[in-house]
Amino acid sequence: MIQVPEEIPLKLEDGFDRIRRELALPGEFPRAVLEEAEWVAEVPRPGGKDLTDVPFVTIDPPGSMDLDQAVHLERLRGGYRVWYAIADVGAFVRPGGIIDAEARTRGETVYLPAGKVPLHPRVLSEGAASLLPGLPRPAAVWVIDLDADGRTVGADVQRALIRSRERLDYAYVQAAVDTGTADGTLGLLAEIGRLRLALERERGGVTLPTPQQEVTVADGGYRLEYRLPLPAEAWNAQISLLTGMAAAAMMLDAEIGILRVLPPPHPGDLAKVGRVAGALGVPWPDGAGYGAVVHDLDPKNPQQAAFLHESRVLLRGSGYEAFDGAPPKEAGHAAVAAPYAHVTAPLRRLVDRYATEVCLAIAAGEPVPSDVRAGLASLPALMASSGRRAAAVDRACVDLVEAFLLRDRLGQAFEAVVIDVDERRGGGQVQLTDPAVIARCDGPVPLGEQVTVRLTRADPATREVRFTLT
Repeated sequence: MIQVPEEIPLKLEDGFDRIRRELALPGEFPRAVLEEAEWVAEVPRPGGKDLTDVPFVTIDPPGSMDLDQAVHLERLRGGYRVWYAIADVGAFVRPGGIIDAEARTRGETVYLPAGKVPLHPRVLSEGAASLLPGLPRPAAVWVIDLDADGRTVGADVQRALIRSRERLDYAYVQAAVDTGTADGTLGLLAEIGRLRLALERERGGVTLPTPQQEVTVADGGYRLEYRLPLPAEAWNAQISLLTGMAAAAMMLDAEIGILRVLPPPHPGDLAKVGRVAGALGVPWPDGAGYGAVVHDLDPKNPQQAAFLHESRVLLRGSGYEAFDGAPPKEAGHAAVAAPYAHVTAPLRRLVDRYATEVCLAIAAGEPVPSDVRAGLASLPALMASSGRRAAAVDRACVDLVEAFLLRDRLGQAFEAVVIDVDERRGGGQVQLTDPAVIARCDGPVPLGEQVTVRLTRADPATREVRFTLT
């Protein structure tokens, strides 16, 4: 880790503050919103069924306070039962109210290395609505039954009161599974997760095995690192995907709702990615889909890392599709390889609350509330805007830290892998191992090759880092 001297975080904080201003991130919540949040935190909508005897647990990154999901898993004769409790934000926030109006200007929680810009006031998102352990909390509880192969055979959702037993993190769950000490829900999470991953591969779904470039804070310093998700994270993600698929099926049957959609890859893009695979020596057997090809690739292999980066073009173009009547023609999500909806993160993403309210009404055999129905049509554009802003913030923060940590290393040589070639402008992108930097490189760069590059620019003011081949 490159340790940041005591005076440096203030300068980095200035850079993060500049990013907040440049990208027009919301500031503090208006006083009226805070006052209403404090009031509804004390008097939420009356809950439904008492499920406080179900031993739910939460699994999140260490230190998380905005806990959206709690899970309990059971083995049934010939299958499994998934209990998935989702924070019932709708018990506190009504469409058209003052908190909802503010949330619609934010869209989603935005994360920065030095803090976050939450979707809801913390008295709700980290307090009364969060599924914190040991406390009764209103929740939308999904009950999904699976057969022995992990396929869905039935799904329902209802409002309930729950009490989570423990707040766990992914490293703890992974260690329990690896050491053979996982039982109950944790043992079944690995079992069901693996079954669902196999089904994802069977239907042509895509999970890219690529490391995420992250800025982390530790011991008063900032560092960049590549982080590959643990298997436990993938298993947990499969429970969320399972729930989102069940929600989408429910809304499509009822002909009202909002889906997360991703169109199939354009044939031209697919052909180009196929040529890249051939040029890099990445095996693509006849008849195999993209998901099957990437499933077993190793991001530590230079050629395969370059292919994974180049092939991401096939997963671009996701969005939301709201409907009230006939379902949309393009109702699927190419990476999930099935219709899919966002319903499992309502504390951090606005659309999930609306989709959950739709599903709760459908499951109860009741009309979708008029204020929820009225709010659906504007959500796709709103979420697209907030999603672009969140992605821009993330990229800007990484760029700033890259430039800052390299600012005194101009002229030094680094080992790197070429992961992208810019055919139009020349040059491309290289990925360094240490520090964990991805940046532009000038010169005739060979895709998928290990190269030595020299740092020519690292400017924290412009957040620009550039290399050239030695």
